[in-house]
Amino acid sequence: MAKSRRATISAPTGEAIADTWNATGSAREALINATSRWGVLTLAALLDGPLRFAALRRAIGGISDRMLSQTLQLFEIDGLVEREVLSQIPPHVEYRLTPSGEPIATKMAELIAAIHDQLPAILESRSRH
Repeated sequence: MAKSRRATISAPTGEAIADTWNATGSAREALINATSRWGVLTLAALLDGPLRFAALRRAIGGISDRMLSQTLQLFEIDGLVEREVLSQIPPHVEYRLTPSGEPIATKMAELIAAIHDQLPAILESRSRH
């Protein structure tokens, strides 16, 4: 029998605490946040280093201020992104990946690259439908 690629982290008692396949699994929400419409692009954009809000918005074409703000807040809650207020006049805020966010952002960039690699086949398939 082939090994399943479905990841689950178990507690010492044996119960699944991070089952992404379970609707109530604690990892499901973090997965949904990271793979949301804007989540993938936000994480990947931060791979090159810290960015201020406006620079991050420009890097992610089409995202509204409201959606970027909500996405960053969710990532702060999940511990994937940290917000740093720089003591300048006027104050500036930078966003950067945390050590927990870096490997996830790297995987998001790999996903983007995989889509780019398969884009000719995707476009061909779309043209047939």
